[in-house]
Amino acid sequence: MSHNTSTLERLAVPPPPSIRVPVAGSDVMFPVRRIYCVGRNYAAHIREMNGNERDPPFFFQKPTDAIVLSGTTIPYPFATGDLQYEIELVLAVGSGGTNIRIDDAHRHVFGLAVGIDLTRRDLQTKARDSGRPWESGKSFDRSAPISPIHPLSGTVLPHSAAISLAVNGQLKQQGNIAEMIWKCDEIVNQLSTLYRLEPGDLIYTGTPAGVGAIVAGDTVEGRVEGVDTVTIKIA
Repeated sequence: MSHNTSTLERLAVPPPPSIRVPVAGSDVMFPVRRIYCVGRNYAAHIREMNGNERDPPFFFQKPTDAIVLSGTTIPYPFATGDLQYEIELVLAVGSGGTNIRIDDAHRHVFGLAVGIDLTRRDLQTKARDSGRPWESGKSFDRSAPISPIHPLSGTVLPHSAAISLAVNGQLKQQGNIAEMIWKCDEIVNQLSTLYRLEPGDLIYTGTPAGVGAIVAGDTVEGRVEGVDTVTIKIA
């Protein structure tokens, strides 16, 4: 019995929506494939979380539909009493590869954005202390706000830029991406030794010190010098 390849595929349930992020200055959209995050990539943040500075950074993931566009109002997530902000520079991958050389990393990055890694800190801490994965604390709905993506246009990846976050206009986080343990090109290199990077991947590169709790009614604004600003409100 032959199969009719022209027959339309029938789906058991409606397909999930395609997740896309605007590209700044155009009507082009960036389709999101995966979200990778770098944990403990700033020494001062490791210290404030009572971590060991000798331990190297590491990677974890968030689901694609964790993406929230700048300007969105986000409901306070359930199952937590300690929602916290973490401001981050985001790399948007434009071409794939494995074992990408450090000096070739910029050629694989389409652009830059500003993101917030929202964290259910109480759930993360409980999981960490019991030796379990962090998913419940990190990989939840609407946990990855992001600004529009700004094309890199062939230039090198930034090694220095002020990074900050304010809650209701009050400065909470302030640092520089120069303080990252793994720099942008090193992150691409390290990640590509573990996974094949593909177009559409986003990489949240870690957060400086100053993380803290937010509650319903708070407005959060984060920025990276020379890139953009991301703003959300908690309902």
